[in-house]
Amino acid sequence: MIYFLIDKKLDSHFIYQQIYKEIKNNILKGRMKPNDKLPSKRTLAKQLDVSVNSVMNAYDQLLAEGYIYTLERKGYYVENITQFINHKESVKNTLPADLRETIFTSEGRLSLSHMTSSLSLFPFKEWLKSQEKAIKNHSKELSEMPHPQGPYLVRKSICQLIALTRGVICEPEQIVIGAGTKSLVRQLMELRKKETVIAMEDPGYSRLYHLLKKMNFDTRPVKMDKKGIIIEEVERSGANFAVVTPSHQFPTGKIMPISRRIELLNWSISSDDRYIIEDDYDSEFKYETDHIPSLQSLDRNHRVIYTGTFSKTMFPGLRISYMVLPPKLLRAHREYYADLIQSCNTLSLFTLHYFIESGEYIRHIKRMNHHYEIKRKKLIKELQHRFKHKVSIENVPAGLHFLAQFKTPLDYGEIEKRAILENIEIYTMRRFMLEHTIEEDNRISLVLGFANIQEEKINEAVDRLHLMFS
Repeated sequence: MIYFLIDKKLDSHFIYQQIYKEIKNNILKGRMKPNDKLPSKRTLAKQLDVSVNSVMNAYDQLLAEGYIYTLERKGYYVENITQFINHKESVKNTLPADLRETIFTSEGRLSLSHMTSSLSLFPFKEWLKSQEKAIKNHSKELSEMPHPQGPYLVRKSICQLIALTRGVICEPEQIVIGAGTKSLVRQLMELRKKETVIAMEDPGYSRLYHLLKKMNFDTRPVKMDKKGIIIEEVERSGANFAVVTPSHQFPTGKIMPISRRIELLNWSISSDDRYIIEDDYDSEFKYETDHIPSLQSLDRNHRVIYTGTFSKTMFPGLRISYMVLPPKLLRAHREYYADLIQSCNTLSLFTLHYFIESGEYIRHIKRMNHHYEIKRKKLIKELQHRFKHKVSIENVPAGLHFLAQFKTPLDYGEIEKRAILENIEIYTMRRFMLEHTIEEDNRISLVLGFANIQEEKINEAVDRLHLMFS
């Protein structure tokens, strides 16, 4: 006999769930033994004063999950279920305190982060129109697994775009699309032998540096001078891969001149199996002068692996990046990743295609160039006005951040603590020092982004910076 009560005030859906849960609990607690016969559906329905359908749905669910079994023309029986082992050190079903997340409120917070972008002028209406086209025209492709490198049509659009804006020389087949530059570099380096030695700009992109170190690659930070990464140091490092950001060095903002670019390309061909990874992360934004062509546009020996992203030009949450592989590496990539599942959302990729094709992407970049230039100039002007001789700014008219050096007796740790107290998001140069330290006598360098700060909030942000250094 089954004994439990049903709350009939609930609708029929919840009544069946009550029956299911009560029987399951009775089985798990041993009140109902293996091979015990359950009442027939009609009998239990009458006993509980519920519909036969409610009992039938409960039995079907218990049957599907393996709590009961049925014998033809005989009825339902309790399954012989393996019991849980009661371990003396059984873990409580609670998350340890050190793994719990603290939810920070952004109320009143001002951001001078280099990682953000502005959505204030993003043409969402046009993006949604492009999305509607994608749904209308690609229902078949959306219901299937895409090409591992991304849909050909999308790669063709990206190929034409970067040829126009960055001078990149490639075919759509050479493009690999992925959810972030780091994930693409991971794909690339998984093709390499662990003996590969990688040279990286120092200071540089610390996230990528730590990724390569975790992959057990010999990653060697290389010092820079005013022209960028020092080629003699790269040569001495024994590297056969070099990771650079020539169009707007991250984080110093330096632009690598043509002489250094040629030296770097010459380094790449002076020995077999040498490659350059060009991270062109925010080169679409250039102020006062024309855009600087990509390093890849000068490469005639297929030694440059070009990487770019739409996270800076559109918004980070889009998670669409790409790399352009030389033919030799493309062949290896296709063989190794024949069963790779494309990591980007296919609908977003086709939407991006129509967004580019319609001209909206280029119009958006032009609009944002003007918008960001105004904010960059205002932030620099306010810093110079407020700090006067105590600030020195690397005023390179490119990208979405610049380097500012402040005279202060305070150290990096103290400045970072004060930034939290002043509720302002900033990043110090300490974050990007991979190995070498920058000799700064009573000076602190900040990497200041201006993309996501509202123009009318710039004065307040500078006031908070000033309080930090006071």
